[in-house]
Amino acid sequence: MDQTTSTHTYGQYCPITRALDVLGDRWCLLIVRDLICGTTRFNDLARGLPGLSRSLLAKRLRQLERHGVLDHVRENYLLTEAGRELEPVVFAIGGWGAPGAFDDPRDAERDAELLVWSMHSRLDTSELPGDRHVVSMRFTDDPRDFWIVLERGTPSVCLSDPGYPVDLAIGGSVSTLYRVWLGAESLTHAIKPGTVTVEGSRAWTRRVTTIMQLSPIASIVTEQRSRS
Repeated sequence: MDQTTSTHTYGQYCPITRALDVLGDRWCLLIVRDLICGTTRFNDLARGLPGLSRSLLAKRLRQLERHGVLDHVRENYLLTEAGRELEPVVFAIGGWGAPGAFDDPRDAERDAELLVWSMHSRLDTSELPGDRHVVSMRFTDDPRDFWIVLERGTPSVCLSDPGYPVDLAIGGSVSTLYRVWLGAESLTHAIKPGTVTVEGSRAWTRRVTTIMQLSPIASIVTEQRSRS
């Protein structure tokens, strides 16, 4: 890790402050979080962090590269070995925050488009026949519909009807689906009373808990909440 002195430094000889000199700026840890979860391209990072301007994202990526957290290889930003060592740190922060902070999302946090974008790369349709699969997302408290199209396993998000038959339709409130996605409520528990609806052929609906892979931090959230 590059230990050159920055103009923004705590100026203390301590490994914690040295780490914060690299990671303590706003958005840095969220960028690292998304890199840990598999996002590698600039546009995808920008889409997953809608409150972060593209110019500041570029600045933060350069900062993390300069300090040896990531490498910029062609169009991809890839964590170095030092960067990958941050995974248990980032997930531990999420686990620490889960018991007390996971009531319903606040108004500013109920972002349906961001939720669909987060979910789109975590759908597993590998056990289903065909090269193209379509999952629609409909929210009871957001007027927009979304479609996730998987072509030979490669997912994309459509904000208008792509014109293909829908294999699986998932519906519910933004808050409920966020809670399911992040492990604060089980999908099976939400489906039973109809809080979350699932429509499609039996081949799809009976596999929904396998198809709909949750956030990488969901298991940690579930464990921490069960302890509390």
